[in-house]
Amino acid sequence: MSAGTFDAVILGAGHNGLACACYLAKAGLKVGVFERRAVVGGAAVTEEFHPGFRNSTASYTVSLLHPKVIRDLDLARHGLRIVERPFANFLPLPDGRYLKVGGGLEATQREIAKFSTRDAQALPAYYERLERVADVLRGMLLETPPNVGGGAKELLQAWKVSRPFKALPLVAQRDVLDLFTMSAGDWLDRWFESDPIKACFGFDSVVGNFASPWSPGTAYVLLHHVFGEVNGRKGIWGHAIGGMGAITQAMRAEAQARGVSIETGATVTRIAAQSDRATGIVLDDGREVPAAIVVSNLNPRLLPGLLEDAGARASGWQEAFSNYQCESATLRMNVALRELPDFSALQGRAPAPHHSSGIILAPSLAYMDRAHAAAREDGWSREPIVEMLIPSTVDDTLAPTGSHVASLFCQHFRYRLPGVRNWDAERELAADAVIAHVTRYAPNFKASVIGRRVLTPLDLEREFGLVGGDIFHGKLSLNQLFSARPVLGHGDYRMPLAGLYLCGSGAHPGGGVTGVPGHNAAREIVRDWRKRWRRGR
Repeated sequence: MSAGTFDAVILGAGHNGLACACYLAKAGLKVGVFERRAVVGGAAVTEEFHPGFRNSTASYTVSLLHPKVIRDLDLARHGLRIVERPFANFLPLPDGRYLKVGGGLEATQREIAKFSTRDAQALPAYYERLERVADVLRGMLLETPPNVGGGAKELLQAWKVSRPFKALPLVAQRDVLDLFTMSAGDWLDRWFESDPIKACFGFDSVVGNFASPWSPGTAYVLLHHVFGEVNGRKGIWGHAIGGMGAITQAMRAEAQARGVSIETGATVTRIAAQSDRATGIVLDDGREVPAAIVVSNLNPRLLPGLLEDAGARASGWQEAFSNYQCESATLRMNVALRELPDFSALQGRAPAPHHSSGIILAPSLAYMDRAHAAAREDGWSREPIVEMLIPSTVDDTLAPTGSHVASLFCQHFRYRLPGVRNWDAERELAADAVIAHVTRYAPNFKASVIGRRVLTPLDLEREFGLVGGDIFHGKLSLNQLFSARPVLGHGDYRMPLAGLYLCGSGAHPGGGVTGVPGHNAAREIVRDWRKRWRRGR
């Protein structure tokens, strides 16, 4: 498809950009996708990082990918297969004890009862209350948020999306309010008394979130991570066979089957505009690609820079988007292993259920709070919060027989370091601290590492365009959710410039590999497109 024939061009071939392209193409639009990197997938890619060892490079686990997107894009036909984690979570403790979450409610209660009978008894009610709120919010994922200050259409949309809340009993309405505003620590303190279970559940509140678990708003981040499902089972996490790149390669295959043109190695330097309307894009090689519709899958904070010469800087446009908050304080590492970790708390190097779980190396909320405080003071924590997954225990395509790959997702490592310090100088120091931390729990770990790839927050920005290293394209804070994502007045995927839309994780419902922003943005684009055609363009 040659330049100039597109109805819509999409900036970025991450998973939301590819999903949006598929839906637009199905509606009959001629779509071109332009990707800066040499491969499609954005942060959801699988790459070799050590000879013979492959793994998901950035995003690393599956739950939030919406089942409607999986069905609509026929991803299974293109080879996508997601398997559930055999076990949910494993929390080894410094004193040699451990907590396993998974294997059914009764099994988890037995584990919790080792620490608190009261907590074990509280677990069913906790799950029920949390799931009731999660169900309501799941129903909102595919909705377009109403624009604050809009007209009758927005009022009608606000009434529509508020109906599920009104149907909730009063106790659940209070839970909604609390989960949106409280700290995860305060929420969990209401339910439980033992540190290990609070650590297991509270970890989700700081994933990709530079905050203490006692920071207001972290209860929502905890909730955000329970929206998902795997193969029809709610709240379950899984692994895409072949890594996260299997998702985006399946999306690419479907997009191309629908006639979408995808160009890699193509950096967009400017969004062209005329008469306050987007008219296409300009690439770094000087090519101009005209299109009636421009869709950005980039972080919202990048938009003002792309529009600098477009004569489209309306009052408040630059300020609002430039102030959009981005920082997740995340360091991501993949390691190639000679053998599985042998944990002091649960010994054994042969594959066992705990090796196939999310292994949380942060024993308490107080520990997480100290890691946050250390990073605020010094830039990064020498005693970090680490989640380790070993996907090769369920996927033999990733490593040679008998060897393994591990994903290490680490907090808190700030994007900006104090003074003149920089990540290029401290990358390996931070990685060594992470390896040392894991080795405290599994003494054979350091010696088993035969290769590693380290991505600091700065590396995540450079390589994947994650501004500030933010894995969610913006903090999941109350001032950046629903109608306020990315900013008030533009929560409906339509940007201040006519013909310009946002389809990435900086739009509702936020971060994670969901496909939902791409789905929702495409729906609004098609609605506008059809109205325009009815008016004779």
